Amino acid sequence: MSGSIANAFKRAENDASYLDCADLISRASPVDPVYLFCRQRLQQRAHLFLDHFPGQVSYAVKANPETRVLRTLCQLGLQHFDVASLDEIARVANCCPDAELHFNNPVKAEQSIAEAYAHYGVRSFALDEASELEKIGRCTAGDPSVTYTVRFKLDHAGAAYDFGSKFGACPDRAVQLLRSIDALGARAALTFHPGSQCTDPVMYTRYIEAAAGILQRSGAAVRFLNVGGGFPEHYPGTELPAMEHYFRTIDAASQQFLGGTIALMCEPGRGMTARAASLLTRVIHVRDCGVSVFINDGVYGGMQEQSLIDLQLPVKAWREGTPLQGQAQAYRIFGPTCDPVDKLARETLLPRGLRAGDYIEFGMLGAYGSATSTSFNGFSPGSYVDVLRATEFSLQGTSD
Repeated sequence: MSGSIANAFKRAENDASYLDCADLISRASPVDPVYLFCRQRLQQRAHLFLDHFPGQVSYAVKANPETRVLRTLCQLGLQHFDVASLDEIARVANCCPDAELHFNNPVKAEQSIAEAYAHYGVRSFALDEASELEKIGRCTAGDPSVTYTVRFKLDHAGAAYDFGSKFGACPDRAVQLLRSIDALGARAALTFHPGSQCTDPVMYTRYIEAAAGILQRSGAAVRFLNVGGGFPEHYPGTELPAMEHYFRTIDAASQQFLGGTIALMCEPGRGMTARAASLLTRVIHVRDCGVSVFINDGVYGGMQEQSLIDLQLPVKAWREGTPLQGQAQAYRIFGPTCDPVDKLARETLLPRGLRAGDYIEFGMLGAYGSATSTSFNGFSPGSYVDVLRATEFSLQGTSD
């Protein structure tokens, strides 16, 4: 294993287990940030996908590559994982050696493709242009068992991240790519991504209809259609259809446009793991004004995404293992670094009278929390502990 892979995810681990957040604070009084991982929450969410999505489920490892997450999903029988780098490949291979890995980053270094193929047995690669198709072919010596997954895009809105701004072939180009794969005698698949935190299930219908047109025009047979991720989480202030409605919409579109004859796959990330962990931070200072609070984590740590898109996080304040109650006020929350951008975009409603040593717990950070954290300014990312019971949050927590 290369040095970069061996040194990946060097976050300190903590094998301790606690009943809940109150138990952790009472027994450990943590000084550094801590992720509270609730295995039961992840199991519940995984069962929702595994039991109700009309096809195979492939976990998007980028959302949270922690060993606890991967092992839990593997133990539940999840067999497919969407990986984007050699680090993620090595992580999954170590936890789930029998899993099928889908290297679905559409643009990859030749060395990464070659190592994924030769050393980790990866046989599924995504692409969105002819040069990447040729690159995969060279690195896999034209192995006919390799699946080439063509990623296409449509113009759309209604998602937190528009993946089409970076990846995806237009439908005409996707047709050409499928024909090229067919001419090679190789296996083909088709995929799209409606965008992270997709708010409208009908977007999947639109993409599946477009996929049907691409397949009809290309004349190619495909192993599966991967409908991507995008499955949203219900953050405070959002009104979204239930996840089952997304599944029913996808199934209905598949029946209508594909005749139900093509296997489906999805790759949830946020929708799978967001609820599985919260981030417990400690108040390190309250300014004399009483409304500016500094905590030991911020946008360079587990809340980086809060500087990129407008998502509210559920919050709860604690003092000596007891939830703080009382009249709320709006606080300005700052992280611990010297950078002025290290602050939450929204003011946060919490009980009056916060003081140094209190704790603020942020929910729904099981996705894109620890996975995107840095050690900027010398502040280390939080470690993980297990809790048997997750905190119940109010859906109110921020102020415009």
